[in-house]
Amino acid sequence: MLQSQVRAGSWTLEQDGMVLAFHSVEKPFATAVKREKTYTEKRGTYREEVKETARIPLTKVKREGEAIVFSAEGHRLSLRTEARPRGVEIFLQGEEGWAYEFSLPALEGEAVFGGGEQYRKTNLRGERVKNFVSEHIKASTILEKALVPQPLYREKKHGSIGSYAPMPVFVTDKGRLIRFDTDSDGWADFGREEYRFQYDACPRSLILQRGGSFQELSALISIQTPNRQYIPDWCMDGMILGAQGGREEVLRKTFRLLDEGAAICGVWSQDWSGCNKTVMGYQVWWNWEADEKLYPDLKGMIRELNARGVKFLAYLNPYLVKDSHLYTWCKEKGYLITRRDGSIYHIKSTTFDAGMLDLTNPEAVRYIKDVLIKKNMLDLGVSGWMADFGEYLPIDCVLHDGDPAKLHNLWPVLWARINREAIEEAGKENEAFFFTRSGYLGIQQYAPVMWNGDQHTDTTRDYGLPCVMPASFSLGFSGVTLIHCDVGGFFSFGKLKRSPELFTRWMEMCAFSLMMRSHEAIRPWANAQPYTEEVIPQTVRLTKIHKALKPYLSRCVELAKEGLPAIRPDFWEEMDESKSRDMYSYFLGDELFVCPVIREHVKSRTVWLPKGKWVHLWSGKTYKGGRKLRVDAPLGRIPVFYRKDGKNAALFREIAAL
Repeated sequence: MLQSQVRAGSWTLEQDGMVLAFHSVEKPFATAVKREKTYTEKRGTYREEVKETARIPLTKVKREGEAIVFSAEGHRLSLRTEARPRGVEIFLQGEEGWAYEFSLPALEGEAVFGGGEQYRKTNLRGERVKNFVSEHIKASTILEKALVPQPLYREKKHGSIGSYAPMPVFVTDKGRLIRFDTDSDGWADFGREEYRFQYDACPRSLILQRGGSFQELSALISIQTPNRQYIPDWCMDGMILGAQGGREEVLRKTFRLLDEGAAICGVWSQDWSGCNKTVMGYQVWWNWEADEKLYPDLKGMIRELNARGVKFLAYLNPYLVKDSHLYTWCKEKGYLITRRDGSIYHIKSTTFDAGMLDLTNPEAVRYIKDVLIKKNMLDLGVSGWMADFGEYLPIDCVLHDGDPAKLHNLWPVLWARINREAIEEAGKENEAFFFTRSGYLGIQQYAPVMWNGDQHTDTTRDYGLPCVMPASFSLGFSGVTLIHCDVGGFFSFGKLKRSPELFTRWMEMCAFSLMMRSHEAIRPWANAQPYTEEVIPQTVRLTKIHKALKPYLSRCVELAKEGLPAIRPDFWEEMDESKSRDMYSYFLGDELFVCPVIREHVKSRTVWLPKGKWVHLWSGKTYKGGRKLRVDAPLGRIPVFYRKDGKNAALFREIAAL
């Protein structure tokens, strides 16, 4: 039962004996803050300079009809509550031009998860988590890895790593769900005594709910924001091969792997629109029409691939490289964002300038849908694409409609919505799809699948292969249920590059995931590939394994629509983070436990099995869970266990023979 009580200068919001929110003169629930904030942006990474000019703890509290009003020094913030399943939604109304800070009680021993995509840690207790969409990768870190000997490199702390997809949604292992409905820049600080949340403008509401399991909490999130993610059936028929370099090169690589027996369900050619060679490597020419030099008769090429059961995927982002054909046309139409003086606002991602399409301009949106997506891709037979970026909207630009500071976090959601609507308008839903790396609240309504962004081609825990797991867990706790990563990572510079061993280890992990899609990396020639001679046998075997998992993966996708993440941390079932023994192992659905090899030059791995009876996939040996064991992990045979009494045990026994 929900109780909201005001007495003797205090306010308590309580449900079934648990205090959800509390206010007193000494510990005010809300504080109004006046700030001066300036942003400095470089290649999508933002730095803030904040000067606080006023801070008013709203110490007084009283009831006014159905509202609770907090006030001090003439400043007022009011709230009203409405019951929600297993909790409450608190509707907030503050004053324009003020930031607000809120305090919620912390529980002893409680671990906190979510916050959107968090790469370094799963448990956020003790951390300050930014709520600002930003580039995840820093050029300085890449340069450091390229120059500093590997043993001397210091992995970056959680707080210094940005997020493509932050979200003010948090769950705890004490059964709490905390969700702020806000678009604003801000942060959450999970201290020992209290949790503090600050946002540039008053949030529309705060939802506080309780659940007896992570599954129940996930279901509550899916009620708030319905999950419409999906993966087309054909995506689970093997690996989507990242291959580029032009028509002949792509066909050669694809058909070679098919002839070797690999299960290739699609080929992703990000340079379908042309190649932009820079000092950073081989990049896409941001002009969203087929490049006739690299891909003459792309429609015919796609038919040739389709004849062998292979779909074709492309690449798209909301930018147009400066002085390209489409840039010039859109500039004349007024479809690009501008500066205050009316000039085009150019974005620099790596070494070249580009204009950004204005997603608030209805004519520009119609152009993106009808021309760039439907005509230039879907009409050619393109079955999917990477809908990249979304996190670079400048705070100081001029839009057709709206304040860029208020729209910055929402920009990737607008971008995903446009892509989703184009597919639906074309009648291609569940047949065609796209995947995004950036997001915010509500992204699961539009992006069919997300991917973990641009990992480094190494095994560092801050930016390399291991960070895929915390990032996936955090998104899952935030309501985003279908996630995958680039097989092999993306960023490569100097000595930062992947070996055949590292690529195989990455491919092992992705074989036991929802979607298996390789990336050639920014320097394809310096990195091992699925078609590298010594890697080909592993590619053949692991893609067949992924395809054989299709019946099981299809069930995971169906459950994901109900809010249940497909990939879950090792403490998911016990709902107690203190029981976690390995933050880099995961449940894939209910019946598989996967233990990626996250170090190079090792042939075995320590495994902490969850409770229950588990069968080692490759040896067939049965083990009782709740224990530690050392498992052989030769290249190509990732430690994987399935439930002895699971519904899919027969399927897993068949897969073990591959």
